[in-house]
Amino acid sequence: MKTALRALIATVVLVILTGVIYPAVMTAFAQVALKNDADGSLIQRNGADVGSERIGQAWSGNGWFYGRPSAIKYDASTSSGSNLGPTSKPLSDDIASTIQTILKREGPYTSGLTAAQIPVDLVTASASGLDPDISVAAAEFQAPRIAAVRSLPLQQVRQLIADNTAGKTLGFLGEPHVNVLALNLALDTLAPAT
Repeated sequence: MKTALRALIATVVLVILTGVIYPAVMTAFAQVALKNDADGSLIQRNGADVGSERIGQAWSGNGWFYGRPSAIKYDASTSSGSNLGPTSKPLSDDIASTIQTILKREGPYTSGLTAAQIPVDLVTASASGLDPDISVAAAEFQAPRIAAVRSLPLQQVRQLIADNTAGKTLGFLGEPHVNVLALNLALDTLAPAT
């Protein structure tokens, strides 16, 4: 009986410590020290949420920069990659289809465009399926189309990309990158979509 009572007390104490107190302390800490991150890193425009700086979203229409393909159609509730291996025929078919879509979309704005010129992050999905960022090369690749569709000088679009480029994390991790949502919001401020 003593052993059962001790086990019951230990269970209750651990449930209170790990199931109530610890989560409450971590939630309070996050709300004080990391409020923006804890609340989803939401970006607002005119008082309304338009997306999260940490979650990619689909962009349609030629007047917008687009991000990496998503194996999950940008469904934030099911963050996942395709889990297809490098020798997978379905993966190869998906990449070939994406390349054809990009050539059709970008070809009229870049003469002589070939598949080899497309930055790899525009044809391959990320492991999460929700990558909000693209490489600077991927943004620059789309600049001629954006300039033509938005009736902007190409140099102005390139400057917009440069202004929205984030450097390496902590100065040495990863590569410079561009957040697609932030870039599109800056673009829409510069030359609103019609």
